[in-house]
Amino acid sequence: MDGRSALGEFLRACRANTAPADAGQGRRVRGLRREEVAQLAGVSVDYYTRLEQGRHTTPSETVIDALGRVFGLDAAGHAHLADLARPARRRAERVPSQKVRPAMQQLIASMTEHPAFIIGRRTDVLAANPLARALLADWPSRPPRERNYTRWVFLDPAARDLFADWRTVAAEVVGTLRLYAGRHPDDVRLNELVGELTIKSAEFRTWWNGHRVHERTHGTKRLLHPAVGPITIRYEALSLPGDDDQTLFVYNTDPGSPSHDNMRLLALWADPRAPRDARPAVPRTRE
Repeated sequence: MDGRSALGEFLRACRANTAPADAGQGRRVRGLRREEVAQLAGVSVDYYTRLEQGRHTTPSETVIDALGRVFGLDAAGHAHLADLARPARRRAERVPSQKVRPAMQQLIASMTEHPAFIIGRRTDVLAANPLARALLADWPSRPPRERNYTRWVFLDPAARDLFADWRTVAAEVVGTLRLYAGRHPDDVRLNELVGELTIKSAEFRTWWNGHRVHERTHGTKRLLHPAVGPITIRYEALSLPGDDDQTLFVYNTDPGSPSHDNMRLLALWADPRAPRDARPAVPRTRE
């Protein structure tokens, strides 16, 4: 991914998606003109044009802040703009492989009532406890190349059936991948993943070209599990200090809810310590 073109593409996408009324302009049509962006950001039209065309790639922090305000960027979008504005790298980047510390492996394994998994660079799934594997996908049993959350969401039909709001989930994970791409634009394996998904998924191609970014911190998801039925979960995404580009995801359900009951059934069913003939039947319960 060329740093110059990535910055220009992001600026053009932001300009096209900003309503003039939101930026204090009177027009009602969608999208700002270059002249309007330049005026609102306090730079010359020629300077801003060179930014969009990739002829200038190192705007100052003051300019970055001004453009972020003009486009109404949130914290994730502002950070992404700053990443793209860094000096371009000059060679392909072989990012080292990641490993989860044994202590973290033990921690998530101890969460027998909560699905927990760790996402690394490129949204690679680095570790998952038995309940996460039963709820979502058994990533450790797959070839290394297929242990990727984004790839699973877009290319595994089971993921489309699992998420009641699949389009929202899928669009957000594309935004998360965009954030990583801004920090590591020359990651060879990332470029391979994006290329594969662009070819195989029209939805991915559309959302990737939209240049929206998303940082997952917490939220709610609705699932329809084939074994136990509907489960609404709340998730927390926790960055791991000392483990660069590793995020721990923990799922929870509201106590006393049908989702909580269904999750407990799934936990009993997925418990590797329980003999198969001792595991309970898993009837579907509806919310």
